[in-house]
Amino acid sequence: MKVIVFGATGSVGRLAVERLLADGHEVTAFARRPEALEIINPRLNRVTGNAMKLTEVCNAVAGQDAVVVTLGAGTSRTSVVRSKGTEHIVKAMQHHRVDRLICQSTLGAGDSWSNLNFFWKRIMFGLLLRPVFLDHERQEQLVRESGLDWTIVRPSAFTDGPADGNFKVDFPTGERRLRLEISRADVAGFLTGCVRDTTFMHREVGISH
Repeated sequence: MKVIVFGATGSVGRLAVERLLADGHEVTAFARRPEALEIINPRLNRVTGNAMKLTEVCNAVAGQDAVVVTLGAGTSRTSVVRSKGTEHIVKAMQHHRVDRLICQSTLGAGDSWSNLNFFWKRIMFGLLLRPVFLDHERQEQLVRESGLDWTIVRPSAFTDGPADGNFKVDFPTGERRLRLEISRADVAGFLTGCVRDTTFMHREVGISH
């Protein structure tokens, strides 16, 4: 399949690119500086672009079979790149009739709020990262209303280290027996697996240790 990754140079995005290539896909890495990807593969296409610019997003989506969104804003707490970039991606997909969308969000969004502990509810998302959290909420709303074949993936806090595949998937609302952490490698693996696996089509799915 032809798959484009938005946010391809981020900590999860670059791992997603690697996994997609390993799975045999033809991958387009969309980022402001895609040359930062230290990957050599004949099936990798680098596209320089800004997700905040609709025309650049629309041009990149043409001819793709699926889209993986791993947009992030680095250390910025006020950026709206997740929601605005996803809005542009959705419009581009609708225009080019590309249906499959896998979007990385965050555990705590929507009905998964009850999965969080006091620290994440009150300190991180309630205070320090409040604008980031609200941007994820808006991002999810745009995806759900898109009319596309979407899957929203809600990982807990990122850790470094290799993928172990031992994390919990699709746990119920209110499940509190969680460590609330997961490796970036496991997140990337789950995101890219959803390209072909439609188990969670039109659903939000939480993943966490």
